[in-house]
Amino acid sequence: MRTAKICLTAAAATAMVGFLAAPATAAPTDTTTVTFEVLAGTLDIDAPATADLGTGAPGGTITGPLGPVTVTDSRGAADASWVASVTASVFQTGGGSPPETVLPEEIDYWSGTATATTGTGTFTPGQATAGAAAPLSSVTPLTAFTHAGGTGGNTATWNPTLIVNVPLDSIAGVYTGTVTHSVA
Repeated sequence: MRTAKICLTAAAATAMVGFLAAPATAAPTDTTTVTFEVLAGTLDIDAPATADLGTGAPGGTITGPLGPVTVTDSRGAADASWVASVTASVFQTGGGSPPETVLPEEIDYWSGTATATTGTGTFTPGQATAGAAAPLSSVTPLTAFTHAGGTGGNTATWNPTLIVNVPLDSIAGVYTGTVTHSVA
């Protein structure tokens, strides 16, 4: 009987050690809550610092590309629409006193179609063809390009052409002025 008691005690001790040493049961799945933030950026336009359109005679035209103009929209907006516009200053030469001028209205602008776009929405040139070229102004902005709809970020690049209708009474010289693009 004493042997049975010792065996029973030994069996109970072995079962207890086995119970205490049993591996923990792993959960079949586990989740992690992850967060991140998309920051609102800016709406920017970049245009070439300088452009040389070439030469021409009084009463003729001078036509040349301005260089790539790019709108970058990183606002992360639910409606990523924007309008890019363009104005120009009076162009002057130092050849006379007072300086001779070519008015912005004597310079036509046409955006042409986009050379590159990214993002969703509709990209529309202000003047898709040379036949749609329109005169610049120092007061009234001319629509250069638009983007309608879409969400998040987008970009558009175009290479506008300027057509200078050189007045017949222009004197010889290098005329300098500014063409200003803006976006809102």
